[in-house]
Amino acid sequence: MDNVFKSNEPVTHNVFRWENLGDIKEGRGDLGEEMPVLVYRLMQFTMLDVLTKNYGSDQANQLFRDAGYLAGTELARQSLDLTADLDSFIAQLQKTLEDLKIGILRMEAFDPESGELVLTVGQDLDCSGLPITNETVCDYDEGFIAGILEAYTGKHYKVREIDCWASGDRVCRFKGVVE
Repeated sequence: MDNVFKSNEPVTHNVFRWENLGDIKEGRGDLGEEMPVLVYRLMQFTMLDVLTKNYGSDQANQLFRDAGYLAGTELARQSLDLTADLDSFIAQLQKTLEDLKIGILRMEAFDPESGELVLTVGQDLDCSGLPITNETVCDYDEGFIAGILEAYTGKHYKVREIDCWASGDRVCRFKGVVE
């Protein structure tokens, strides 16, 4: 019976390509492009639970960072002007994140010499409204922001969340440093 569900054909849908996201407008004509945050979080938190049970929490969080990094890199390459000056790029990124209902981005600090920055994301898709657990939970966002920054600057960034809704704050605050 197991052979009914197995195929000898190579799997290609597991390799990310932007075009594999499909034509959402055509495919979801009646339902549209948007969905409730609940559905997104249901997928995210059940995936994190399964990864944690299989690989442990540190590895699961790193896998989420890695996925976020890939998503941020691809979103930046496909949707943002990577040749714009910094102010224009940040304004474009703010608009994109708000239009996609990911969150409201604000730059708090930027050191042009080192590249170090601090930014906040308000009403964050991943955590705003979660119960307070006294921990930061936005590992995916850490990777997502790092991917966007690397796509724009060409430099490898390490981004870590320093404040989170789940830690009792009302915005997510991220610090990024060039490695």
